[in-house]
Amino acid sequence: MSETVRIASVTDIPPGSGKEFVVGDRVLAVYNVDGEFHAMDGICPHAGGPLGKGTVTGHIVTCPWHGWQFDVTTGRHCLSPQIHQTGYPCRIVEQHVWIDLP
Repeated sequence: MSETVRIASVTDIPPGSGKEFVVGDRVLAVYNVDGEFHAMDGICPHAGGPLGKGTVTGHIVTCPWHGWQFDVTTGRHCLSPQIHQTGYPCRIVEQHVWIDLP
């Protein structure tokens, strides 16, 4: 059964940035790319780095531990398209970011 979770206020994640959130047993990374919000699994598959604490350039996040890069809009690794982070739908309701989790 899926659930919808209020993750943050829109102002908590400024444009061009990301933030890490823990929801239950999940670590999520949520990004604001020019006012559009994107969420994905926040644990880098390389060595478990915190993707929500990475540097965001455009729509690319760089893991702070070893530099792996992902497209936050698709979850795809920038060099190896077979590597893919699970993404979660985001929506804005009354200036809050909500995420649909399976």
